[in-house]
Amino acid sequence: MQERKRLGDLLIDAQLITDEQLRETLANKKEGQKLGDGLLERGYITEQQLIEVLELQLGIPHVSLYRYPFDQALFTVISKEFAKRNVLIPLKKEGNRLFVAMADPMDFFAIDDLRLSTGFQIETAIASRDDILRTISKYYDLDDDVEQFASFENGLTEEEEETIGEEDSPIVRLVNQLISSAVQQKASDIHIDPHETKVSVRYRLDGLLKVERTLPKHLQGMLTARLKIMANLDITEHRVPQDGRIKMNVDFHPVDLRVSTLPTIYGEKIVMRVLDLGSALNDVKKLGFNNLNLQRFLKLIEQPNGIVLITGPTGSGKSSTLYAALNYLNEEEANIITIEDPVEYQMEGINQIQVNPNVGLTFASGLRSILRQDPNVIMVGEIRDKETADIAIRASLTGHLVLSTLHTNDALSTVTRLIDMGVEPFLVATSLAGVVSQRLVRRICRDCQESRVASKSEQEIFARRGIQIESVVHGKGCGNCNMTGYKGRIAVHELMVMTDEMKQVILNQQPFSTLRQLAVKNKMLFLLDDGLIKVKQGLTTTEEVLRVSTLE
Repeated sequence: MQERKRLGDLLIDAQLITDEQLRETLANKKEGQKLGDGLLERGYITEQQLIEVLELQLGIPHVSLYRYPFDQALFTVISKEFAKRNVLIPLKKEGNRLFVAMADPMDFFAIDDLRLSTGFQIETAIASRDDILRTISKYYDLDDDVEQFASFENGLTEEEEETIGEEDSPIVRLVNQLISSAVQQKASDIHIDPHETKVSVRYRLDGLLKVERTLPKHLQGMLTARLKIMANLDITEHRVPQDGRIKMNVDFHPVDLRVSTLPTIYGEKIVMRVLDLGSALNDVKKLGFNNLNLQRFLKLIEQPNGIVLITGPTGSGKSSTLYAALNYLNEEEANIITIEDPVEYQMEGINQIQVNPNVGLTFASGLRSILRQDPNVIMVGEIRDKETADIAIRASLTGHLVLSTLHTNDALSTVTRLIDMGVEPFLVATSLAGVVSQRLVRRICRDCQESRVASKSEQEIFARRGIQIESVVHGKGCGNCNMTGYKGRIAVHELMVMTDEMKQVILNQQPFSTLRQLAVKNKMLFLLDDGLIKVKQGLTTTEEVLRVSTLE
């Protein structure tokens, strides 16, 4: 039998990682974690690179499960639990040989277990972990559903209605599958849309909605009731919108869901925002700030007072940036109080208040009370009106650091928005420390990325911003990214730090263009610039950057 080389050596031979990266990963990886997983977690390699090295060295073929013609009968041979635990899936059988796709084809214990339990000779192929888990949830769960829901054709009996709360009832399993599949695919939202004859379930993946599955109309009542029970909502009320939240564990890590129901003509539409607490971005350094912006941002939030605003449209990652900033400031010596609507992530060591207009607890009244609580850092979920803006500004002038968000298109127009709201220019000038404006762009899939020569129009766009570019990277589409060429998202930022000159411009109510000239003089990176730098680094594409920022 040939001698097997160790994975670390194989990756170094293939020049995918350095000795340094290997040593660092081996020293710091979690106990019992495989080396490959440790390297993937740190982003040193992609799954595809790992697979290609293993394929080459072990002589084991690699297989893409995207549109693979599976033999459905084999799913009864290997149980879902075994498949999930060992991250493998049966492909086909020939004679007494069973072909299995595995994330780790060197897991000899799993192979032996399979051989003993099935009696087949096991032949292995490699597939990526995400690919396998996605396929498991797609095929195994589908079979379960079809059998279970066949019995519900004629509506519900009383007994079945009572089972909505039981852990083992089909509807409970269906809801759990929908949620775990969404977490597995890293969806940000789950939409349950009632139509006239069916109910469709859609996931928002990397900012775009796609239909995950379609359910028969007669399940709508049970599905809605089950989700309402989980979110502690009133299941008898169908006429008014309701909000709630669900906390649960999916595959052993905590997930928080924000649930919103809305009555439509075909029944209640339910949208769940998935807040994956395990992968929450709590590290400021991982938000995608480039070095200059990161230094400026840290300097801003380390100030003892002043207002720092984060702006951008809904779904541009403002909350993640705010929470990462709070996490960075969260030390024993600091009293941090937030007032939010709603509280998205619950953080240890931070006092969080939920706005409740029904009892008169608004942003403005809550902020007044917070000021009596001797805070160092105050976070206001959003500045929506003049009253909140005024109190936030007073708080920053009396020696507190205030962090908040505002819906504006770019960093500079935040100043005019505050003045338009009715805040006095002298208050804006003295209290505003800086503004971060951000957007999310889709990240090129690292597994199918390839270089191409930059088009003429792309070269012109780059040249206009003073950047030279020869080639750009794009994703050609593969099974790992569902043929989109993109996987995951990354933020682009612009950061305006207030200087004394800018304060003078605001105080003297000089035109907006003067402020812009000063920002350029201060070497401020605009959204477009930051985006184009990220295109040049091969992280995203020009189309994505132009989708979220305007050409001046």
